Amino acid sequence: MTLREHIVELRNRLLISVLAIVVCTIAAWFFYNEAFHFLTKPFNTAIKPYAEARELKPQLTLQGVGDPLTFRIKVSAMIGLVTSGPVWLFQLWAFIAPGLHRNEKKWAYLFAAIAAPLFAGGLFVAYWTLPKGIEILLGFTPEAIQNLVEISKYLDFVIRTMLVFGIAFLIPLVVVLLNMVGVVPAAALSKFRPYIILVIFVFAAVATPSGDPFTMCLLAIPMCLLFFVAEIISRINDRRRARRTEELLAD
Repeated sequence: MTLREHIVELRNRLLISVLAIVVCTIAAWFFYNEAFHFLTKPFNTAIKPYAEARELKPQLTLQGVGDPLTFRIKVSAMIGLVTSGPVWLFQLWAFIAPGLHRNEKKWAYLFAAIAAPLFAGGLFVAYWTLPKGIEILLGFTPEAIQNLVEISKYLDFVIRTMLVFGIAFLIPLVVVLLNMVGVVPAAALSKFRPYIILVIFVFAAVATPSGDPFTMCLLAIPMCLLFFVAEIISRINDRRRARRTEELLAD
């Protein structure tokens, strides 16, 4: 395939991806109310005990005349990007796959099969912890001060939290892949385990947008557990590699 044909194929696949995103965005426009309820549920759950204890009621606000329309477009576009994921990911894979060897394709399929549930698990944990994290943060509001939260900033906070959790849950998978290609041996993981755990907690403290200890621990503890699983898998892989090396030397 010539360079021109590659460029034409890339253009066509980008066009299909953009079209899929636009179609899904338009469809998401009609499900805006359901999406709005889903996104604001953590906030509404968090303010209940806060309002009862201090007789205050934090609120989500829109400041400008055009903000309701802008926010609806933003939410619809976000949902369109997510729901059209299978289409544009397939287009990306279809463009890259012809240049991969059979063994590389196998590893790519394995990575995708494991990464998808791990990322989804991170999103679930993030959404589950959001109410408590928001409650802790709102608790720092001074007495007799009403907390009015701009909804665009709140949406950015929710998205950032969920992405951080989702990506963090993929880190142990990257460790296993590095071990399989021989970059990180299991012995090194065991030797530096205390430092790695310390780095995980520091990463959780820095990466979580809320910064509260509760959210930090709910990110760091699953990451530590996943790291232990990654270390066990790396040990098994190193032993298998050592046996294979001994058999080749014996032959």
